[in-house]
Amino acid sequence: MGTPESNFWKTIRKNLPSKCFSTRIESRIANGIPDSHLAWDGLCFFLELKTTKNNTIRITPNQIGWNTAYCSRGGLSFILVKDTRQSDLYLFRGSQASEIADNGLRTKPLYFGKSLGEMFKTLRLCDFI
Repeated sequence: MGTPESNFWKTIRKNLPSKCFSTRIESRIANGIPDSHLAWDGLCFFLELKTTKNNTIRITPNQIGWNTAYCSRGGLSFILVKDTRQSDLYLFRGSQASEIADNGLRTKPLYFGKSLGEMFKTLRLCDFI
């Protein structure tokens, strides 16, 4: 049995949309880089996975810095949080990393719900510019 985040990744991997290629990133060298990189039918982005049992989202200063810098230069990154109390999913832009660290689940998400399929649909429909 793995950590809550590794189990979360296994669930996501089983529910990826068709034409989605994923790479799990496990690096102690590149501090702050998100957990996974996905290429989905022409849409490439990083995805940081978090789980929580309360309204707090533990995100490190390195993760805040990486996401802020990457997004400010036009890169796409997202933070996907699973609230284990109700299995709710919250999808945030990587550029919200600092706000997420301060306000947790009170931060306005791009998506809120229980369905990974609906979350991916929402992500696909986002205006990234």
